[in-house]
Amino acid sequence: MTFSAPEYLEAAVRDVLTAALPQVNATVGYSVVLLASGGFPAEADRVVLAWQATTEQPVSALFPDTVSQRALAMLFDAAGSRPSWTDGLAPLDLDEEERAHLAHLRRAEPFLAGSLGDSTAAKVISGLADHLDSGRVDPLRAAAFEVESGAPLDVWAEIALRRAKPDVATLAAGRRTARVLVRGADPLGLGSEWAERCAGDLVTALRHRFSVAPSEWGELVGRVLDGAARPEPVDLAALTAAEERLGVRLPDDYRAFLRTCDGLPAGAVFPRLLSASELGVEDNGAVVVSERGGMLVILTPLSDGWRAVEWDPELGATVHPDFRALMEKHLRLVENSR
Repeated sequence: MTFSAPEYLEAAVRDVLTAALPQVNATVGYSVVLLASGGFPAEADRVVLAWQATTEQPVSALFPDTVSQRALAMLFDAAGSRPSWTDGLAPLDLDEEERAHLAHLRRAEPFLAGSLGDSTAAKVISGLADHLDSGRVDPLRAAAFEVESGAPLDVWAEIALRRAKPDVATLAAGRRTARVLVRGADPLGLGSEWAERCAGDLVTALRHRFSVAPSEWGELVGRVLDGAARPEPVDLAALTAAEERLGVRLPDDYRAFLRTCDGLPAGAVFPRLLSASELGVEDNGAVVVSERGGMLVILTPLSDGWRAVEWDPELGATVHPDFRALMEKHLRLVENSR
């Protein structure tokens, strides 16, 4: 089989829509590295953020293997910037990773192990390779070593295009090679049009499969509103855009609230709660979620999670363990005032 970008995308979308969650994660993770190594970081970021928003898993679940994490670290270092979602990955010593990757590329690991992925059989064969000198080395890995040593990318691409799913992470994890890739080398010839389509189709598939607004919030908000019209929920694209603008992933319970109703009108106790597009962030990382003037409601990040804080100019601050707890207190006050 050979690599075909349209056929790969069709299979990837099918995985996202129908496969078990571990396979969804593996497919999305590979797609992100594929896009990033092709010189399309914005499209790669878009997929990761949509995956986070819809599955609500830690980003470490998307890149569990060392080589993929190394590839992303090298690419972002070469680009001179890194997206906020990479904070969920362990920090890497790039000098040490460079040495480790060169050793990885030179290792005489039999070609069969690579074809078995992360299976137990592959791990057994990889272990045996440490003691054998006669293993057939994967030509694609050997080509990645040549490119890292100064050969043109065509040396790798010629072999990679003969694979249905080329090992792009092993190529991109090379420090020198990453610098070439971020300049838009696009060794597999993906093209910007396909990259945009890939990101768009994967985001759509993720939203179709995983987008569900938590029903328990509907009951709580309904009781707070007491028959008044409920604002429409924020859609995932707008929520993701708001988090990108703020530079932070909002706490899960507050995200669930926004997915139930995008803000709330002023009530008996609270000021108006803002929609996702109106949210602002302070220098200390606190997110202002209410209209300013008089009482203020903010979400404050701490080392062990977020806290919801009501600040009254006369009474001072009241800290709640999370946004849901604040809303439940508000409901009690509202019901007592009726």
